[in-house]
Amino acid sequence: MGAAFFYHLTQRPLVETLSMLLEKSLANGWRVALRGTDREGLEALDQALWTFSEDSFLPHGMAGGAQDADQPVLLTLEESAANQPNCVMAVHGANVTAEEVAALERVCVLFDGHDPMALDQARGLWRRLKAEGASAQYWSEESGRWEKKAET
Repeated sequence: MGAAFFYHLTQRPLVETLSMLLEKSLANGWRVALRGTDREGLEALDQALWTFSEDSFLPHGMAGGAQDADQPVLLTLEESAANQPNCVMAVHGANVTAEEVAALERVCVLFDGHDPMALDQARGLWRRLKAEGASAQYWSEESGRWEKKAET
C-alpha cells in the first residue's frame, strides 16, 4: 500500500523540487506520471525539466506521442498514464484518488504555499484522502530543508 506525500512549497520553485523528486523516483526504478491540469502548464514544466540542470538528465516526454509507454516520466493531463507509473506527481491542483494512493508506490502532491487557492485545494484533497482511508504525509520546507510534519 502506498502513501500520498504532500509537499508544501515555500522556499524552492516547483521545478527544483520536481527535479529532486523525479531523480529519486528514477533511482528507485519507478516510472512516473507527472499530472497537471492544463497543457500550457505541462509544456512549461517540460521545457524547464530539459534545461533545469547542466549536470543531470531527466528523461521525460509529453503524453500524446508514439513512445508514451516507454517514457520513464510522462507529463499528462489524464488520470490513466500509458507508461504504467509506480508514482504519480500531481501539480497545479491535479486530482488524485485514494485508490491510486493504495495501488501505487507513491503519490506526490506539490502545491505552492504562497497561493491561497492552491493551499485550499491541497487541504481539501488531504481531508478527502484521509476520509477515504488513504495514508498521507505532510512535508514542509519552511525551515529551509524538507521535514515530515504530519502522517496519518
